[in-house]
Amino acid sequence: MAAPPACILTDIEGTTSAIAFVKETLFPFAAAELDAFLDARGTAPEVASILADVAAAAPGEDPRAALRRWMAEDAKVTPLKTLQGLIWRAGYEDGRIKGHLWPDVAPCLRAWAKAGLRLAVYSSGSVEAQKLLFGHSAAGDLVPLFSGFFDTRVGGKREAASYATIATGLNLPPDEVLFLSDVAEELDAAAAAGLATCQLVRAADGTRPSGRHPEAPDFAAIARRFGLPAPT
Repeated sequence: MAAPPACILTDIEGTTSAIAFVKETLFPFAAAELDAFLDARGTAPEVASILADVAAAAPGEDPRAALRRWMAEDAKVTPLKTLQGLIWRAGYEDGRIKGHLWPDVAPCLRAWAKAGLRLAVYSSGSVEAQKLLFGHSAAGDLVPLFSGFFDTRVGGKREAASYATIATGLNLPPDEVLFLSDVAEELDAAAAAGLATCQLVRAADGTRPSGRHPEAPDFAAIARRFGLPAPT
């Protein structure tokens, strides 16, 4: 980039947080709590609406069976992600879950926000789940640092149009937004929409560099590479 970005748009899994946290903590928690949650709250309007969306997306299939199938497939299906977010909220609120962040993330986010950079999130997890993770993180409540949260309702993460929609939603030219992700295909889509990109290559997550985008091992290295404020 010719100048530092005006906005940092970040992925979560594999970028701010360990892939293992999602796969080994959040997903098993949602699967274990699914039946009890639906038994207790299945008739609530918000949950009933989700179940109606499940039925529409998987006609003829029992909604609970469809949800479990999607869980097993790690499907990026909005009704599933929304329901998982509701289940996780219960776990976050009673302290059974704390949102994992790599140690370099929170200090950089705080420094960037303090310096006036806008921060936003784009993840396949629902906006609800995003706010829970950052709101109940091991580093405290980081939600106030962000000015935007986006999920698959704007489109798929490997579709250029999704990133164009996000830039419009942020009221920024695409080239003033820096998108951070560990997934090269997501970065490809963002770059096609005109966003600047950087691939997080975290050794602990086993990320492989694509060679198609600037790379950084952590957020501190991103700050150095793109001229962003460093934590004090």
